[in-house]
Amino acid sequence: MSTAISINPASGEKIGEYKRITLNQAKQKIDEANKAFNSWKRTSFEERAVLLHKLADVFDSDKEVYAQLATQEMGKTIGQARKEVEKCAVICRYYADNGAKLLAEEKVETEAHKSYVTFQPIGVILAVMPWNFPFYQVIRFAAPSLMAGNVGVLKHASNVQGVAFAIEEAFIKAGFPVGSFINLNVSSEEIEGIIEEDNIKAVTLTGSESAGRSVASIAGKNLKKAVLELGGSDAYVVLEDVDLDKATELATFGRLQNNGQTCIAAKRFVVLAEIYDDFLDMLAKKMKAAKMGLPTDEDTYYGPLARTDLRDELHKQVSKSIAEGARLLLGGTVPEGKGAYYPATILADLKPGMEAFDQELFGPVASVIKAKDEKEAIELANNSTFGLGSGVLTSDRERGEKIALQLEAGSSFVNKLVVSDPRLPFGGVKNSGFGRELSGYGIKEFVNIKTIWVD
Repeated sequence: MSTAISINPASGEKIGEYKRITLNQAKQKIDEANKAFNSWKRTSFEERAVLLHKLADVFDSDKEVYAQLATQEMGKTIGQARKEVEKCAVICRYYADNGAKLLAEEKVETEAHKSYVTFQPIGVILAVMPWNFPFYQVIRFAAPSLMAGNVGVLKHASNVQGVAFAIEEAFIKAGFPVGSFINLNVSSEEIEGIIEEDNIKAVTLTGSESAGRSVASIAGKNLKKAVLELGGSDAYVVLEDVDLDKATELATFGRLQNNGQTCIAAKRFVVLAEIYDDFLDMLAKKMKAAKMGLPTDEDTYYGPLARTDLRDELHKQVSKSIAEGARLLLGGTVPEGKGAYYPATILADLKPGMEAFDQELFGPVASVIKAKDEKEAIELANNSTFGLGSGVLTSDRERGEKIALQLEAGSSFVNKLVVSDPRLPFGGVKNSGFGRELSGYGIKEFVNIKTIWVD
């Protein structure tokens, strides 16, 4: 039996080792989850809400323990780790307070004596989750799914199994029925067999484009619904009327937040020619001044990448982009010493066809592109196989909104970095996936939208 090993990316030291379970053992746990579903689906919204509020309380009371765990396993700065745990509590309370309303029966006037649409749970939902927001992305799936009456099984990333088991324990601590949320510490090779299990009714995945294609193929073959939130190469159009100080402050945080490892992070900055050079100069000063260091230090702006292999792959992408004609303005070298560190990096003068223009760079690397006018800026922003998030930076809100409506993405924010909010749907288009999480749209992804007709 293999093991999942957690390595502290700041030091390279092993901090945890977790025995994997076999496919047969995973199937037994799925059976346990299905048994829990058969009783959980009969609980009221009020009963579910009480437990979700208790789960939120667990996240609040154990915030520091959970934050330290996330920092140790994937290198997130401690301040951002605390905020991630706080966000888990927020989403639990949102669905506890709003789930019944979001899933309320909808009356439809027909010639029937009575006709309406009801939303019923479907069973065990499999979640395949990544390491970059190891707590929040799991709760983003679990809170609405369990509020709807479903139960969940989790296949988390191998390097954050400590977090995975901590989440399972949090559900137990909050008083959820045994089996309603189960962590499956299996290898990726077992995913197909798990999706094929009769008691798995749907699958949600947050991860890479290649992982999404694989899971969607297996789910489709087995006629099971899938929701996919995949990668992004989010473009922000920076107009000539912008406040450069505010814009570059936002851009710096956008690229260095979570050590640059955020699907919806600002990755490509499409800047109008009038301010292009000034934007680059100011961005370089601010990114250079940002402190790279131990993620446990309170004043660290950004820490290491989650693994050294990810750092090495990022460096290959940077090097390839430079070879293709990109101009290296800052960073771009692998530092000596332990840990998966990579410095804040700026690649300028990017054009379609270059690695840093076409592909997602998951790390602290800003890709800057010059546009001659607004029309070309929109075209360059949309020249991507991805479509997760996008943004516009401008002093003219009305102009920004008009541009935002033209950007091909699941979200477009004006003068703010894209964020996920439980009140709003979250997801992408193109190769960034399909389906939606959060809000009323997300909670209805894994329910039977059922017509009732009484004559």
